[in-house]
Amino acid sequence: MGNLIDLKSITKFYQVGSVEVKALRGVDLSISQNEYISIMGPSGSGKSTLMNIIGCLDTPTSGTYKLEESLVHEMEDDDLAEIRNKKIGFVFQTFNLLPRANALHNVELPLIYSGMPVGERKIKAEEALVKVGLADRMHHKPSEMSGGQRQRVAVARALVNDPSLILADEPTGNLDSKTGKEIMDLFDELHTGGNTIILVTHERYIAEHANRNIHILDGNIADDIDTRKN
Repeated sequence: MGNLIDLKSITKFYQVGSVEVKALRGVDLSISQNEYISIMGPSGSGKSTLMNIIGCLDTPTSGTYKLEESLVHEMEDDDLAEIRNKKIGFVFQTFNLLPRANALHNVELPLIYSGMPVGERKIKAEEALVKVGLADRMHHKPSEMSGGQRQRVAVARALVNDPSLILADEPTGNLDSKTGKEIMDLFDELHTGGNTIILVTHERYIAEHANRNIHILDGNIADDIDTRKN
């Protein structure tokens, strides 16, 4: 069986006025099933660009990207949208929940977009919320929940389509340290349960939860360290 992700010679160039910005300069990266990876780097290093390409939110200028053997870099917008919906679960720093919808409906959203029947998607959304410890908050709106509970709703939404990959962008950035630890403990449990997780963070103590640490600098991978060998 091949890798979950294979990136070969990935570049991403932007034109800003008359200046060409080289955000990624030929990145090679392979990720196996059930890896737990952190991506770190200073502002402007290219880490967010790399995550956007892995998450099919952006396309490379050149290079190849294979996800589960599918050639992502050759896909049209509709195909990329389907990959984002069915193969990748996103967790963002700002939660990105619908404020007027309760937790259950927020978690159901990816299933609505994928065309799943009402009864089936409700069951799956309930199961996802139970998995993240929110069985008693299913009918609460975001304004009725703490920051940690809102992030758990976001994690449940990321899980509900049984994705191949969970991408988490600064998932504890808007949380206090105690609540952040609880969310990271949840990610640890998800990884133990078989999920592949890629985590972007500025915080070294957050990155330490992962067992592979990737450092991006000036659009290149500067370090790729398997912490399980240490």
